[in-house]
Amino acid sequence: MTFRTSLRPSNPTVSIIIPTRNEAKNLEVILPKLPQVHEVILVDGNSVDGTVETALRLLPDIKIVHQTRKGKGNALACGFEAATGDIIVMFDADGSADSDEIPRFVKTLTDGADVAKGSRFRKGGGSEDLTFFRSTGNLGLNMICNVLLGTKYSDLCYGYNAFWRDILPALDLLPSTLAPAKNGAMLWGDGFEIETILTCRMAAAKLRVTEVPSFEKNRIHGESNLNAISDGIRVLKTILDEKRRDSVAVSKASRQTVVAPSAPTTVTAPIRIEAEQEVA
Repeated sequence: MTFRTSLRPSNPTVSIIIPTRNEAKNLEVILPKLPQVHEVILVDGNSVDGTVETALRLLPDIKIVHQTRKGKGNALACGFEAATGDIIVMFDADGSADSDEIPRFVKTLTDGADVAKGSRFRKGGGSEDLTFFRSTGNLGLNMICNVLLGTKYSDLCYGYNAFWRDILPALDLLPSTLAPAKNGAMLWGDGFEIETILTCRMAAAKLRVTEVPSFEKNRIHGESNLNAISDGIRVLKTILDEKRRDSVAVSKASRQTVVAPSAPTTVTAPIRIEAEQEVA
């Protein structure tokens, strides 16, 4: 997919998307530290601890969005749809993301990237939260993704990312208006697999992806909902599904290719600026 990158502003507006569910205590810490931006969007998943009220007290101008289904993937999709900034920053509410890194992500985008992907494994990055077991699992999944998709990512499962809002159509996420499953199960793409889906689809769309060193802090309050084994299996399934999805799309595009007529024709083609995948 190509983008008219020359039309992107040099001084872009920024939307910070924060998915939340019962994160009132953590918001007390993280919201006052956020830089001044075009908008901060809090996407709430039926919190019962005063998350929304806390956010409005700390940032009266914060935009509150209520997610339409359950899961982090749905929360992010709802936030993306509500965003009006030129750039979207994905920011976790648990205190693990460092808000001081946001300008670095934005600069990476204004320097020419379509996506600024956080990496704990680039020089200057790191983590207080990664155990040896999780780190090893992440490395294995990362290698599988790179082999199958032809990418060069160093940190597949990290969710601190920023991107230009104009790439959203290429990501083809589940719309917020889609009805929940009748059996109560989470729709595929609505859960923690969302970060892997985003990474895979950015690669499939041949976007310019630049990794940005990032340091992951420990969660401040509460317990994480992540499970190293079950979520690892979910990530692996996502990689395989996305590889299959990409192969089907390529095959379909090949079948739809139209052979040009032999007679000479005059066609005025639009200017296209090709975007290539890049990992710095």
